[in-house]
Amino acid sequence: MKNLVYIFLCITSFVFAQSGFEKGNALYQKGQYKQAIQAYESVLDNHQQSAELYFNLGNCYYKLNKVAPSIYNFEKALVLAPEDLDITNNLKFAQKLTIDEVKEVPKVGFAKLVRDFTGMYHYNTWAWISVVFGLLFLGFFIGYYFSPTTVSKRIFFFGMFVWIVLLLVSVGAGIVEKNHFLNERPAIVFAEVTEVKSEPQKASPATFVIHEGTKVFVQETLGKWKKIQLTDGTEGWIQSEAIREVK
Repeated sequence: MKNLVYIFLCITSFVFAQSGFEKGNALYQKGQYKQAIQAYESVLDNHQQSAELYFNLGNCYYKLNKVAPSIYNFEKALVLAPEDLDITNNLKFAQKLTIDEVKEVPKVGFAKLVRDFTGMYHYNTWAWISVVFGLLFLGFFIGYYFSPTTVSKRIFFFGMFVWIVLLLVSVGAGIVEKNHFLNERPAIVFAEVTEVKSEPQKASPATFVIHEGTKVFVQETLGKWKKIQLTDGTEGWIQSEAIREVK
């Protein structure tokens, strides 16, 4: 009986989410962006989410010149669909509305090479690549085992070596990329303007000021304060209520 109730609730939740999403789309087409936002957020309130939903929310806020919510929702969409070019392009348009121009410090050396390589694909994509290499290795192993001639055995053996190396590389890349995803804590500044302190207390002097829509990375949390880092490497403490974490 409990299972039937659970299934019924899941189906009801899915149908409600679909109707809310479609209602939001219809309102967006009519230019009723505030009402569309309410419809989309009703879907989120029902614990349903998707890259398309966050993408549409980002577009609504962008149309209303709401910088921080627009960037925040585009970033949320990218977490779910990191290779979507439409989301990436719209995020760039939204970022042009921000006041702060924070440069990104380029990585150098071996760390840069590793990050550039693993960052080519999402960790889920690396997982699928590993599966393909694993199947190829298995196929060549079977070919090696049943091959009747010495020449073909050598060919299959060499192929096995190549595929096992590529398999290990892809698995390693996937692990590195997943660890990077889990450890990275991006956040968007929602306060119109806020001071970044040198220490986690109000009496501490401000080291610099950041504005709405700026992307930061949370390093640690201490009570109602969060230590953040900008893409240029600048660090400081900010009140938790001034930002909203993407993940």
